[in-house]
Amino acid sequence: MGIFQRMMTVIRANINALIGRAENPEKVLDQLLLDMRSQLAKTKQDVAAAIADEKKLLAQVEKEKKAGEEWERRAMLAVQENRDDLARQALVRYNEHVQHAQQLQETWIRHKADTEQLKGSLRELNDKIEEAKRKKNLLIARQRRAVAHSRIRETMSSMSETSAFDTFRRMEERIEEMEQQALAATELAGELTGDTLAKQFHELEYKGSSDQQLLELKRKMGVLPPGEERRQLTGGDDIADAEVVEDDEASREG
Repeated sequence: MGIFQRMMTVIRANINALIGRAENPEKVLDQLLLDMRSQLAKTKQDVAAAIADEKKLLAQVEKEKKAGEEWERRAMLAVQENRDDLARQALVRYNEHVQHAQQLQETWIRHKADTEQLKGSLRELNDKIEEAKRKKNLLIARQRRAVAHSRIRETMSSMSETSAFDTFRRMEERIEEMEQQALAATELAGELTGDTLAKQFHELEYKGSSDQQLLELKRKMGVLPPGEERRQLTGGDDIADAEVVEDDEASREG
């Protein structure tokens, strides 16, 4: 299992443990980012070490190649000096360094491929952390909205169960009853206080005022019959009785 796979296994284990404990989502996300940053730091160290090893291998390859070139130069010098025995020994050394260089070259190629894979995993982890940062606030906002909706639903359910609205309705009826009682008390107090005789004359005066206004209105409209004005002012029945009495007295005198 590679470094990146081990790293993601650790992160997933931590996340499952947090979720299993039913932690607050915000705490889970914070812990997730913390774990990812921690694993990112460790991975950077591992990648840095792998890069250093790669450079060492490459340096060893170059060293072996240069050593082989040096022994080849010496073999050529021995041939020029007619020292075939030394030339053969130099060639043996040359072949050893060339072989070592080839082996190290193959090892370096494999190690370089692994290092590039680690670099890619490191970039992938870094991208995931940046994406997690961007999503965290959105997820927290969604979680808070969900909690708010749940609380509203619970509140409405609680209000329904305890008949809160019925309580408001009963209080409204009680207040209306108190208002009616206050009005009745005020009216009764007015009936029991003040000058009763003055009130009766006030009512008569108000009626007379109304009769006078009616008479003026008829006169203005031209609909007042002859003799109606006198009857309206003195009262029709009293005038008729007075005329009958006068007629009787005139008959007796004659």
